[in-house]
Amino acid sequence: MLDPVEAITSAFPDAIQDVLEFRGEITLVVDSDYIVSVCRFCRDTKGLEYNFLSDVSGVDYYPQEPRFAVSYHLYSMVHNRSLRLKVYLPGDNPVVSSVTSVYPAANWSEREVYDLFGVYFTDHPDLRRILMPEGWDGHPLRKDYPLGYETVQFSFNFDEIDRHKPYARE
Repeated sequence: MLDPVEAITSAFPDAIQDVLEFRGEITLVVDSDYIVSVCRFCRDTKGLEYNFLSDVSGVDYYPQEPRFAVSYHLYSMVHNRSLRLKVYLPGDNPVVSSVTSVYPAANWSEREVYDLFGVYFTDHPDLRRILMPEGWDGHPLRKDYPLGYETVQFSFNFDEIDRHKPYARE
């Protein structure tokens, strides 16, 4: 069984930007140009064998720059251990290569990150909205997305709020 930090940093010395450890969880910050190669290395290297992609998630760090991060949560069923790979992307053009060629399970998760954050995945086989309607304007999990709200109905304002409900027009 190989140490994932040593193996990956020695194989990709220019790709690894940072190594973070918190409560036993290891996160490797990877240059976005190398994410597909690093994922393939993690999956195919004897002693690592991260053969399961459990999740791809997005984060918006607005107003910081780089604004977006995409995290890839890998798991080795052979060695019973986890690893997180993370790439940072700029706010004006958040683009990263799709890892669906390495982990086909990334298809739906990458579509979700695209739909909700607006991160574009190049070489994705079917990059289109998955949760929001096709004609939806914007990406609702971006921190600069306008908030919508509905006034909460209490006993003191029941009649006023009730007049604005859709069923009140029937």
